[in-house]
Amino acid sequence: MPVDELDTRILRLLLEQPRTSVREYARILGVARGTLQARLDRLERDGVITGTAPALSPAALGHPVLAFVHIEVTQGHLDEVGDALAAVPEIVEAFSITGSGDLLARVVARDNAHLEDVVQKLISMPGVVRTRTEVALRERVSHRMLPLVESIGRSARG
Repeated sequence: MPVDELDTRILRLLLEQPRTSVREYARILGVARGTLQARLDRLERDGVITGTAPALSPAALGHPVLAFVHIEVTQGHLDEVGDALAAVPEIVEAFSITGSGDLLARVVARDNAHLEDVVQKLISMPGVVRTRTEVALRERVSHRMLPLVESIGRSARG
């Protein structure tokens, strides 16, 4: 079932007021608590809502350096390298990609020397051919979902 206008209103509330109770969400939206809970359950079951964990700041946790590491992998070893990346705590995300390289990892570090140590760890992994690292200077657009949800809501009304 596609996301409808009520779903987008629910998602907006979840994004804007993540610590509010289901009862309060239902009151704000003017729907029955059971209706809201059924919608939330469906959004979770359909994979629209993927978690409720708090957003954490790597910088506040002592890892202010952010880099993106492109990893080229020996043909046929993508899964093994991907599994090995999961064992490196400084890798907060990794994706299979098209274009230059096979994997893209989002890496956080305490400082540039620590980043170099992490990259050296990646280079030494079996199946890794080479890496290319780009250091982020400043975040220009924070991770966000609300503009997308609002756009989908406009389409649902349209």
